[in-house]
Amino acid sequence: MHEESGRSAAATQHAVVIAGGGPTGLMLAGELALARVDVAIVERRESQELAGSRSRGLHARTIEVLDQRGIAERFLSQGKVAQVAGFAMTPLDLGDFPTRHNYGLALLQDRFERILADWVAELRVPIHRGREVTGFAQDDTGVDVELSDGRSLRAKYLVGCDGGRSLIRKKAGIDFPGWDASISYVIAEVEMTGEPAFGIRRDEKGTYALGKLDDGRVGLVLREEQVDQGDEPTLRDVREGLVALYGTDFGLRNATWLSRFTDVTRQAASYRERRVLLAGDAAHIHSPVGGQGLNLGVQDAVNLGWKLAQVVGGTSPEGLLDTYRSERHPVAARALRKTMAQTALSRGDARMDAVRETVSELLRMDEPRKRYAAMMSGLDVHYDLGDGHPLLGRRMPDLDLVGGAGPRRVFTLLHEARPVLLDLGAPGLDIDIAPWADRVRRIDARYDGAWELPVLGAVSAPAAVLIRPDGHVAWVGDGTDRGLRDALTRWFGPPTAP
Repeated sequence: MHEESGRSAAATQHAVVIAGGGPTGLMLAGELALARVDVAIVERRESQELAGSRSRGLHARTIEVLDQRGIAERFLSQGKVAQVAGFAMTPLDLGDFPTRHNYGLALLQDRFERILADWVAELRVPIHRGREVTGFAQDDTGVDVELSDGRSLRAKYLVGCDGGRSLIRKKAGIDFPGWDASISYVIAEVEMTGEPAFGIRRDEKGTYALGKLDDGRVGLVLREEQVDQGDEPTLRDVREGLVALYGTDFGLRNATWLSRFTDVTRQAASYRERRVLLAGDAAHIHSPVGGQGLNLGVQDAVNLGWKLAQVVGGTSPEGLLDTYRSERHPVAARALRKTMAQTALSRGDARMDAVRETVSELLRMDEPRKRYAAMMSGLDVHYDLGDGHPLLGRRMPDLDLVGGAGPRRVFTLLHEARPVLLDLGAPGLDIDIAPWADRVRRIDARYDGAWELPVLGAVSAPAAVLIRPDGHVAWVGDGTDRGLRDALTRWFGPPTAP
């Protein structure tokens, strides 16, 4: 034990080390930095350059999360506002939803990462590039993290944001149960001299498509005849796939990016092993159908960030970290099952055609459309915080408030990733949060409009709400402060002695 401590003393110290500088790792780093936590990222890429398109869009709740941090406009200015939510090939319109962002955003992952990395750089988060975590050892006070260049880091906590093949998850001994692949696809961006047959096609085994990219190249997704989870595909694999599915290779001459994905579906049995945590694809993998992956990861990060910051800072006990798994595991589990359903519905035999047509008919009806649009967009996420007001555990609406400081939006109150007690001026309501004033910001304001939530519709106007840094409501006042002290202690630590 003494020898281990000696090695740790020589290592570079950080409060938190994040393995992986993709969307989840970057978002988590930003959240921790806002909370003034000493955090560093270890990223195997030499730069933020990302080959290929991968994720192609943000769902509404992810845009809201970025808006809560005051950075949504950076992404909106680079993408294209669109209705990106869908299920079983059926578009799901959010246009009548009670949210400022009742749409999705078409934005390639490469651009998303670059913008997010710029924000993280502004927050002065160091990124150890061109290196990977190769191992780690935990003790009672922290984690020794070994890097591929022979150096080591010492941290209080290590978070694996290192993708579906996560070394962190494997080394931590966390099980990854689920379902093996039933289909595989080659995905590529290529150059062709011929005239491609653009559009989506479907057969009894699955869906495949060719699409025109902005620079004249062709993006393609090709179903493979045999399930392949092995090496990265080659240009020959693309050519053979095109000939098998279209009868020609359309003059294929070069590929600027090649990859393969399957519908393998797995979820980590635990999101935490003592001082090691998982987020994003390291915690859950699935088919990209429905575009859930990046969005789930970003929202994992926002749920975990403030909790980890409070534990690192000593204001909350370690038990707070257990709520990360209890809240986010069910959200991902539901997304995984819906993605599996969409993969099955993408097959094109006559019987499945009939099922898909039936599902599409249902989703064109108003109530099913709203329910599934809220689910696919992330706007309906509800953490189980017990019985009470319908708002409890749900996302706080971005209301236009009126108060002594003039008009302002709720989301602007969350830019610093601090909790907020919003007192809406109910007569006779006496709220004292002085023992938590160092952690919780109190805002006195007024809102005169109707309160609405996606799917649920109109709800009764609360007298006050306690909003967590992730934008979810931790307590709702009904005209008294009943339950407020318990909620403050549960989420933001015990009161400070006078």
